[in-house]
Amino acid sequence: KLAGCTLFITGASRGIGKAIALKAAKDGANIVIAAKTAEPHPTLPGTIYTAAEEIEAAGGKALPCVVNVREEQQIINAVEKAVKTFGGIDILVNNASAISLTGTLETATKKVNLMMDVNVRGTYLTSKACLPHLRKSKNPHILNLSPPMNLNPMWFKNHCAYTISKYGMSMCVLGMAEEFRGEVAVNALWPKTAIHTAAMDMLGGAGIEKQCRKTDILADAAYCILTKPKTFTGNFIIDEVLLREEGIKDFDVYAIAPGHPLMPDFFLD
Repeated sequence: KLAGCTLFITGASRGIGKAIALKAAKDGANIVIAAKTAEPHPTLPGTIYTAAEEIEAAGGKALPCVVNVREEQQIINAVEKAVKTFGGIDILVNNASAISLTGTLETATKKVNLMMDVNVRGTYLTSKACLPHLRKSKNPHILNLSPPMNLNPMWFKNHCAYTISKYGMSMCVLGMAEEFRGEVAVNALWPKTAIHTAAMDMLGGAGIEKQCRKTDILADAAYCILTKPKTFTGNFIIDEVLLREEGIKDFDVYAIAPGHPLMPDFFLD
């Protein structure tokens, strides 16, 4: 279904972004890997180049671009390169994200800046750069990896800055879905449970993976969304809810440790 489509995915060198890329690559999609890891990281797996190799091996075409979404010019350069290489952009996945689960007094200003710059401003500017090209596509989509906006104070209490930054991404969905209704589909996707990524290992410590699902569940849910018509817009989608609606019954396949209790994700009461 995504054969020949061009996906621009931020933070696609590892984790959820890479999983979404690999799922689309199996259809023969073109993937722009817009991420900042060009040299191997001391603690995190993968670079834009190793991700490109995996995407090509899966059947897609890959264009690795060094993009730190805090730098507008790097976003613009990558978008221009994508259009030059593949002739356009059909799908944007705003996946790049920064996290610090810290209270107000414990959150250093540089961490506040990082989360606001990557999550809110990065999502906004990448969307802005891609939109003129998305509008020319037959079935364009923007998908933000962000939660439904739940205003229960509990979700603000312990990590106010992080919550503001993630809800900023969700507000981009709210606004842009309405602004570009009929032209570009804009949706949000969020996991029901914790997902096992390098970030989760850092946050949760040893043994946390048993309480997590694999990134595959988000890749499958994203694929469902991105293959729907552009009239499917303005939705805040939870991975498991969507996949159940699509007829999936066995969720053990997504568990790191089938049968082990799963940790619910943030922002879902």
